[in-house]
Parts: sequence; C-alpha cells; structure tokens
Amino acid sequence: LKQELGNAIKVSNITMDLAKQVSVKNAAAEVLKTVSQIDALICNAAIAQVPKQTLTVDGWESQMGTNHFGNWTLQALLFPRIEKSNGRIVTVGSMGYNMGIKTIKFDDLNWDKNYSPNGVYSQSKLAQIMCVYELQDRLKKAGITNVKAYACHPGASKTSLIKTSGSLVTRFVWQLMKFSPLVQSAEKGAYPQLMCATEPNLDQSEFYGPTGKNNWTGPVGAHKLELHAKDKAVAKKLWEVSEKETGVKWNINS
Repeated sequence: LKQELGNAIKVSNITMDLAKQVSVKNAAAEVLKTVSQIDALICNAAIAQVPKQTLTVDGWESQMGTNHFGNWTLQALLFPRIEKSNGRIVTVGSMGYNMGIKTIKFDDLNWDKNYSPNGVYSQSKLAQIMCVYELQDRLKKAGITNVKAYACHPGASKTSLIKTSGSLVTRFVWQLMKFSPLVQSAEKGAYPQLMCATEPNLDQSEFYGPTGKNNWTGPVGAHKLELHAKDKAVAKKLWEVSEKETGVKWNINS
C-alpha cells in the first residue's frame, strides 16, 4: 500500500486466523483498543475447495468455520464501533452460493455425510450472503439506519484462493482457467467490494459483482440473486444457530 500510495499513509496490521474463534476474538479486541473509527469492514478472507473434511479447532467443518463463523464473530464484535462510526459492513460472497444445495444443511453442518469440497464451499458462501440480508432486516427493525450492510462477490478472479486450499486437480484446472478470457485480474475482482465500501446511495437489497457472462467478469453492478439466498425463515434460523454455535450475539437493540 505504501509503495502504491506513498509512505505518508497510515497502515497497520493485526494478525488473525479466521479459522480460530479465540484468534478472531483477540484480533477484534485489539482493533477496538487501537482503532477509534471503522468506516468500512470488508470481510474478504476465505478458504475454498478443501478436498477432505477437515475440522477447525472449534469443531466445525473448516470452510463453514472459517468463511461463515469466523467472519460472523468478527462482524458481531466490531459492530458497536462500526455503528458509532456510521460505518459499513461489506461481505464478500461468491457466485458459488448457487452451486450447491439451495438451503442450509442444519441437520449436518459439518457434512459428516457425503462431504463435498464444492458443496460445503457453496454452503459457507450462501450462509455469509444470507446473514447480510438478515442483518439488514434486524437493523431496520431496531431502527438503526446509520449502518449499511452489503453483499458482493469478485466473479472469477486470478487470486490465490484455490491454490491455498484446493486439491491438486482443482488447482490444476484453475491454473488453466486463469489463462482464459473467462477469468479477470485480482484487481478487477476487488472492484465490487471497494464499490460497496465507498459508493454513496447504493441499494442494500442488491447483490453486487461483475455483470458480464455468468457474472464472472465485466463491469461491476447489481445483478440477480437467486431467491433461496433471501429465504427469510432459513436466514432467521441460520442467525440463531450462528449465535448458539459461536456464543456471540450482536449488540442490536430496538
């Protein structure tokens, strides 16, 4: 960042492992201690396509534990500072939300039966997206209008996501895809989240990402979100299950 924007800018970092709740809680505490204002919290980190069922130290399937529960806890703990700052929460989902079952597998959140690398990744991203719209409803019900929550995705972008945790075959296929016109640069993949973090007067009810073919590449804008991602009954249950699993509740008072 300093190479790009100059040494005068203030940049700091706090180490956090989203797969470990204790690490997320420690990092959130450090943020609250050192950061007086949060204009935008961008929840971008994730893992994907873990080939075999792996559990986090907290006992959750790794993709759900990292992508959903990790980000859930971080957002909840930082929410009071975000509210005080009239800030935004930007959740980076994925078009993968629509590439698995169209609901949350509450009876087997760890996928002990029929584990599927892509199926669980899809679940984790569906869970993240659903909680954005459930959060919006809860903020509205509580009369909180100064916090905005947005859901977006990067399309198909040349990042290290698959290389980090995918199987050899998945990584090989993705390496080939990176050379095709179906995949865009990591920089362009960052545009949707940057837009959600900075653009005024965005419609929170929308889903933002590339608007080209399959929503993989192209100009950023609002585009169709399948109805199952806004299933109110499932989203409400997911919120309650997430509170119970993590032991963390959002400080949203009506």
